[in-house]
Amino acid sequence: MPVLHGHSEFRGRRPTILTVPGLNGSGPSHWQTLWEKSRADCVRADLGQWASPRRNSWVTKLDRAIRTSEAPVILVAHSLGCLAVAWWAELAGQPWGWPVAGALLVAPPDVDRANACDELASFGPSPRTILPFPSILVASEDDPYASIQRSFDMARDWGSHFVDIGACGHINASSGVGWWQEGQELLDRLIGTAEGPVAHGGGIADVQAMLAGNGARAARAP
Repeated sequence: MPVLHGHSEFRGRRPTILTVPGLNGSGPSHWQTLWEKSRADCVRADLGQWASPRRNSWVTKLDRAIRTSEAPVILVAHSLGCLAVAWWAELAGQPWGWPVAGALLVAPPDVDRANACDELASFGPSPRTILPFPSILVASEDDPYASIQRSFDMARDWGSHFVDIGACGHINASSGVGWWQEGQELLDRLIGTAEGPVAHGGGIADVQAMLAGNGARAARAP
């Protein structure tokens, strides 16, 4: 992978929001697509092979999208896209907070469960390394692809702030979340960390305190 550039290059620059869809991509009614259409700072990572993803290919294309950005990047991943982010972090070896300054990880599937389909299982085993950037993991209590306990475990493994939004399916178009205002608020919090503690060299303790503040609906361990 290419050599990373210096952290100081990104200070004071508005981050690029890079969406990372999951298996079969995100259709026209998916909140990721709606965000891309409504936000000038939001663009999709074109990972290709949406119906038949390959881990190495997705990670390579995500790496290219991150490193061609002229600003710090905040990743907004859904479903299997969360595993692509976790694997990128596992393999890229970036320093804390740059070039990726944060990630919103929504409804990651349990790729390690015995009955996972081949497309999901090919991304297993799930990485268990703490992510080198602030992150929020959002889970639903009735997600068919991961139990709430497994979602909590992934958040713990990755060092992510955990948010349980109740019974909301897979948090996709079928869930009826539309433009998903709560997700936008969580994204704004990540942008705040990118422009505050991360940009000015704050450590993980500073970032976690910021993510946990402001009345988040964070869940205790199931």
